[in-house]
Amino acid sequence: MRGVVLISGSGSNLQSLIDTSEQSKMDIRAVFSDQAEAYGLERARTAHVPAHFVDPGQYAGREEFDRELQGQIDAYEPQLLLLAGFMRILSPQFVNHFAGHILNIHPSLLPRYRGLHTHRRVLEAGDRQHGCSIHFVTDELDGGPLIAQAQIDVLAQDDETTLSARVQQREHKLYPLVVSWFATERLRTHDGVAWLDGEPLSKPVVYAQDEEIR
Repeated sequence: MRGVVLISGSGSNLQSLIDTSEQSKMDIRAVFSDQAEAYGLERARTAHVPAHFVDPGQYAGREEFDRELQGQIDAYEPQLLLLAGFMRILSPQFVNHFAGHILNIHPSLLPRYRGLHTHRRVLEAGDRQHGCSIHFVTDELDGGPLIAQAQIDVLAQDDETTLSARVQQREHKLYPLVVSWFATERLRTHDGVAWLDGEPLSKPVVYAQDEEIR
């Protein structure tokens, strides 16, 4: 399956997708970033994947930037678009263009803690569980149909750094798995619901703290 990945930063989830592309049955055709110095672009080049920086500062607003980004992505004819730490809010027109074919990974157990600074907010709230979620993208921030989640326990000694690192370990397993579901046509969405193996997901597939992601 042809895939394109959007990043803004270090690209650790991108690296996990590159490393597991054979198992997940996805051919990453290109990587795009809105940040020129994003290390994920170097990860892409190292893997011989075309890497593109699209500068938001060159466009009058979000819609104009999104139209340019959309056009460049379309040139690769992707069947799946993956947001992997892409920090821009996408316009409704962009989301609708790729509707049903965009996934995002978010570092919280949605619907809790949409948006930024999730690890800090978990610690401040005194939560005992944290994790990551994968969902189809709609024009609602972090609000599309949920597909899967992986949990971790919050430890007494955790800070933002340790919590982030442990959540990322789970992200790097969960994202390639969900991509493989889509690539093998097990996963789709319609009528605002994620469907897996022909059945609607009334709640996401959840992997508990000690449960292997596979």
